[in-house]
This record gives sequence, structure tokens and C-alpha cells, in this order.
Amino acid sequence: MARNHKKKPILVPVDFSPHSEAALLKACELAKCPKLPIVVLHVVHDPGDMPSYFSKIAKRKQLVRVEDVAAEIFAEFIHSVKNKYPDNKVLKKIDTMMVRGLPVTRIIQVADKINASMVVMGSLGRTGLDHVLLGSKAEQVVRLCKVPVTIVKSDQT
Repeated sequence: MARNHKKKPILVPVDFSPHSEAALLKACELAKCPKLPIVVLHVVHDPGDMPSYFSKIAKRKQLVRVEDVAAEIFAEFIHSVKNKYPDNKVLKKIDTMMVRGLPVTRIIQVADKINASMVVMGSLGRTGLDHVLLGSKAEQVVRLCKVPVTIVKSDQT
């Protein structure tokens, strides 16, 4: 029986927050020794009542697809983190992926699709009434994901 020696990547879902940056850095740390690849994922949230286009003011007012704006912000986020940590060799080799849908569902689907070894994601760490009312995407991923999930919080709030 042939064995698949391809290393399973670490999946890092991001929402461009300081918590996402902290999670990406933690994933780089975890990936370094076993030399695991990293896939950074952004899910363009797609609730039924959200229009697929919205107005963006640049040099002139224009309609821009949500995915286009998200892709631009995603690229800026990755570029910013790489510039902030230029000596991080693992960070230089990351892959990125952007999908559309409900974040928890899509994170779990992508983790399965890429055969992730683990998921590393940031969390605000809400407690009390905020947590009860809003729930936690990170907590839902922990409960539903088939692979280990590491939750990271940033020192920044």
C-alpha cells in the first residue's frame, strides 16, 4: 500500500483583525519544526440579505463586487504582516485562499478539502452576554472540526 507523504497544511482562517495576525504568527511557529505548509483562508461572508455589490469611493464613485474588495483587503493584510515580520521565513511561503459562504461552514469544508493537519484561528474571546447573543465562530469551529483547533488571542484589543 502506497503512503501519501505529502505534509498536511495548517489552515489559518483570517478576518484581518489583530487576532488573525496573532493566529497567523502562531501557525508559522507551529509549522516551522515539522515544515508544514500554511494555507491562509478568508471567507467572504454571504448572508442571504447581503447584496453582492456595494459602493466604494475611490477616485470616483463606483460599484464594486464584494469579492473584489475582500480580495484587495486580504492582499493588503498578507502584505502588511509579511512586511511587519520580514525575518519570518515560514510567512514567506504561505498560500492563500478566498471562498464565499458562511464562515464556520466554509472553514470546516476547506479544512477537510485540503486535508489540514490543524486549524489555527484568532478569537476575540467574548464572554458573558456578548458571547451568548453573538456566539463564537471559533467555538463553533472547535466543536465541529474533525482536526485539532488552536485558538489564539492578540495582546491588542
